[in-house]
This record gives sequence, structure tokens and C-alpha cells, in this order.
Amino acid sequence: MQDVTFDDLESAAPAGAASAPGIDPALRPLLDEIEGYYDAVPRSAARVEDFGPLSLFVREGQGWPYYARPALGHTGPAATAEDVRRVLERQRELGVPEAFEWVAEHDPGLRAAVEEAGLTVHEHPLLVLGPDDEPEPPATAPGAGSSSEGVAVRIMTADDPDLASAVTVPHLAFGEPGTARGTVGPEELAAAAEKSAADGTVERIAGRITAGQTVLAAAVRDGVALCAGQHNPVGAVTEVAGVGTLPTARRQGLGLAVTAALVAHARANGVRTVFLSAADEDVARIYRRAGFRPFATALIAEAAAEPAPGA
Repeated sequence: MQDVTFDDLESAAPAGAASAPGIDPALRPLLDEIEGYYDAVPRSAARVEDFGPLSLFVREGQGWPYYARPALGHTGPAATAEDVRRVLERQRELGVPEAFEWVAEHDPGLRAAVEEAGLTVHEHPLLVLGPDDEPEPPATAPGAGSSSEGVAVRIMTADDPDLASAVTVPHLAFGEPGTARGTVGPEELAAAAEKSAADGTVERIAGRITAGQTVLAAAVRDGVALCAGQHNPVGAVTEVAGVGTLPTARRQGLGLAVTAALVAHARANGVRTVFLSAADEDVARIYRRAGFRPFATALIAEAAAEPAPGA
């Protein structure tokens, strides 16, 4: 999962294994579809280490580190706290974050094992646009107000001159969280975009765009990406993630406009199911305005924060 910040919205994303007993049978096809997606997406940039009922994805090369999740299709005994501890030991050995991600409704027993192993679990609403759901267009388009005049929302190509700006802006958004207008603006973005180009991040995303693994949309004005986000299709399923608005450009509807562009692109290219996960219920309500409907609960587990000195 990745944190996603809209103009008045933050969001994120999860993972799982074999269908759990007791769930609504009508939900199982979508749950299984999303489970397959979560297993497939990391494989383009990570190796998989087998821990029986759990899989650990270890990134190969640069980029966002991955996580552990329930092993796809596992039919043996459910994961125990000892299984979780084995994975945690391996994550510490590798120097990667101690993190697990899964869908609660798909693997309801994993939470107890994860918490017994000492991790803290965070809940995030999982929302979906299924094959029969129609997306809602944003209430206002960029340019409708004076503060957003001249903004164009477009799908970025690998050689787009504004690609570095689009790749970088979500990171600045996550660095100044919240929904109110912030202090980080175009000057900070320009400096950060230079670093993203120098360290290979932009080249890596350009490669993923060329390979069809990532679709990046951005709201651009005067060569500056004020908001950007992506979807990462695998067959007929994709996840909207990484949507972030430059803090000084918040409250202009740019996040919803970028999300609408990503959904439109996905649907136009044969994607049946588009999903995402929201930071909380307040954020989920905004996604529902874009046509997404509540579906399940994404869980992210991580090591508890160390207490501050003297606390």
C-alpha cells in the first residue's frame, strides 16, 4: 500500500490468500481477483521468499520497499505468530521495513497472529469500482476557478518533459500530510525533481510506463505538475495509488480530476475492476463521490514506534 494525498484527501493500498469461510459468497470473486493482483504486482520488481503460509516480497534494485503478505492459494494451516516472527527476522536481516499487508475479509485470522508477534495493525477502507459500477465525473474541472486556470490533466508518456515533476510531487505531498493548503510549493518541487532525475527514479518510472506496468496522470500548469497519481494494471484489475497534490495547490479539485483521468484510462484499456484504499472513513467519503463503493478492509501492520527518549 502506498499513502495517497488528494486535495482534501489522503489514501493508501494492501494484500491476502485463499478465500475465508463465512464471507458473503457474492464478495468472493472480487476478493480473489484483488488477491491475485496483490500477488502479481510486486513480482515485476521483487523476488519472492517462501515462508509457508506467508510470502515475503524483496525488491530488486531501487524503489519503494515491499512487504510480506499471505501466500496466494495457500491451503495448509493458517499463519501463526511464530510464522510472522520468522518473516520479521528475515526482514530485519535484509534491512527492509517490518511490514505486512492483507485484506481482513480474505484472511481474518492473520491479525491475531500479527499482533501476537508485536506488530501494530492499521485499518483502511478498501473501495472498488467493479465491472458494473459507473465512475462519477469530478464536480468541477480544473480551470473552473481562477486559482486553477490553465491546468491540464493528462496521461504522461515516458518522454514527457514534465515527467520528473509528476513523479516527484506525490512525495512532497506525503511529506506535508493533511488536507489543508501547505507551505511546500513549486520551488521545492523543482529542487526535488532534479534529485529524482539524478538518482534514477524518473528513469525507472519511465521504464515502467514504457512497459505498460504503470500509468501516470498529472495536473500540469506552466510545466509544473501540481498533482499526480498512478494506476498499475495487471490484466483486468488495477489499483489507483500515489495520488498527491502539491501542498500549496490543494483545495482545487486536482486530486479528484487526476483520479478521474486514471479511472477513465483504465476503463478505456479493458480494466474491469479499479480499487484503492483510503486513509480513513472521512477520506473514503470523498472517494465515494467519485463513484467508488466500500468493499472490504485493508490492513497494514508495522513495527510499533519506538518511544521518544525520556517518554
